[in-house]
Amino acid sequence: MGLGNAKKSKAPSFDVMGLLTQHNTRWIVSQYKENQIVYAQGDPADSVFYIHRGKVKITVVSKLGKEAIVAIRGPDEFCGEGALTGTSLRLATTTTMSTCEIIRLESEIGVRLLHENQEFADYFLALLLTRTARVEADLVDQLFNSSEMRLARALLLLANYGNDSGLEPIPVKVNQETLAALVGTTRSRVNVFMNKFRKLGLIKYNGKLEVQKGLLNFVLMNDHISSARTTGTPEPFPLANL
Repeated sequence: MGLGNAKKSKAPSFDVMGLLTQHNTRWIVSQYKENQIVYAQGDPADSVFYIHRGKVKITVVSKLGKEAIVAIRGPDEFCGEGALTGTSLRLATTTTMSTCEIIRLESEIGVRLLHENQEFADYFLALLLTRTARVEADLVDQLFNSSEMRLARALLLLANYGNDSGLEPIPVKVNQETLAALVGTTRSRVNVFMNKFRKLGLIKYNGKLEVQKGLLNFVLMNDHISSARTTGTPEPFPLANL
């Protein structure tokens, strides 16, 4: 989940709103409440969305009706970009996890901006490459790590630890059902692990969920031990430098 390096690096920045205003581009800004659907799986894919403020989750429902959370996106990220490739229908549903301000761009406008503005195109490509690397890391996490460690990594990312954005850690507003779907386990197991993390002082409940820096060291220590078991030659343990 992108937590391999203890020291965070900042993702490339770009003033998307400035670009839209400067080019007098047609766009629609919408205010969303928590738990509102931005677009649904199966809807026409005719636009791309830029998250100016807030956080959303992206879910997919199988033919048998099973739902899975495949991604969580936050400020300065895009969703629905599959429309730029000519995909006719949405492959997933995007739902707000908080109050959001989201910009909608028609597909042809998004493609035009990518062709006309090299700096924006480089920024957009960097976001997609970062996302691809995170998906690969998540796949490895799912295949080789326990549900406890997957939960720890999910909490760290939700709190802005190790997400390459350079943002300060923030309180996490998410329920255990959502965490279970994100991690790929049951809600009861999530509850057990959350209680364990709280007793160890790795998270705090005070009307909100606060992820402590110790949880990052907990994950890094687990990775360190796993590496030692695999190679037989452990490297010095990298304490988090945040």
